[in-house]
Amino acid sequence: MMVGVERQKAIPVQDDRSEAEGMKMLWRQYARNRSAIVGSVVVMAIALLAIFAPVLTPYHPSEDFDLSQTLLPPGSKGHPLGTDTNGRDLLSRMLFGARISLTIGLVVQAISVTIGTTAGLLAGYLGGRVDEVFSGVINIIYSFPSLLFAIATMSVLGPGLYNIFFALGFIGWATVARLVRGEVLSAKSRDFIEAARASGATPARVMLRHLLPNCLGPIVVVGTLGVAGAIMSEATLSFLGLGIQPPAPSWGSMLSRGREYIWIAPHLTIIPGIAIFITVLGLNLLGDGLRDIFDPRLKE
Repeated sequence: MMVGVERQKAIPVQDDRSEAEGMKMLWRQYARNRSAIVGSVVVMAIALLAIFAPVLTPYHPSEDFDLSQTLLPPGSKGHPLGTDTNGRDLLSRMLFGARISLTIGLVVQAISVTIGTTAGLLAGYLGGRVDEVFSGVINIIYSFPSLLFAIATMSVLGPGLYNIFFALGFIGWATVARLVRGEVLSAKSRDFIEAARASGATPARVMLRHLLPNCLGPIVVVGTLGVAGAIMSEATLSFLGLGIQPPAPSWGSMLSRGREYIWIAPHLTIIPGIAIFITVLGLNLLGDGLRDIFDPRLKE
């Protein structure tokens, strides 16, 4: 009996040590991955600019306008990035627009990851009729072009922030679910899962304690890349007039309004376009770097 007790006490200590060593190894791999580091720096810089937007600019992005100061070019006194058609400071609108874009990207991916992970775990582990139902729903969602589905959804629901969350989140979860289902199917027949079942672990415990941790790496990668996709989709919807509505400072709607003045005030289009490009590039670099770290098949 004493030997059994000592063995039971020793197992968690060994697990904790292995988890600590695993975290150290991941950190070392991250420190050597240039793509992940550059992406992290870009994303962190944009996030800090968005957080401290009220401190960095004295103007309100929507309410402070001066019709005598319309279409000022970049470098104008008091307006480093110029002004828009209503005389509003473009720098303040860009900084507050970063808040909207990052919020939409994070919330949409939180919805997608939550629904997709739950569906993937249930379908992969339970199998049978549950797997058939979830797989059928996923295939139906994949049969529609995602952007056209989002446009159709927004056309029915109408423009608005919460409608964007629903439209983009409802589309994105299928990718996460398919990924998690595949990881679960490949892992549930391994020895440590059989050992957990033999020890009397409930299906919920097996899924949450043993299967989910093995899916975290791919989920983090897909979630990071999905934030970039959500930002692009929101910009597209706002450009078409189906997303964030003026006077809210959305990069997509700013692009849409700026194209009317492309020849006399090109900065209205160029600056939001550059902001979207840098943000999406940073997220893609971070996602690619995390994929290289978590996928052992890509290691040389």
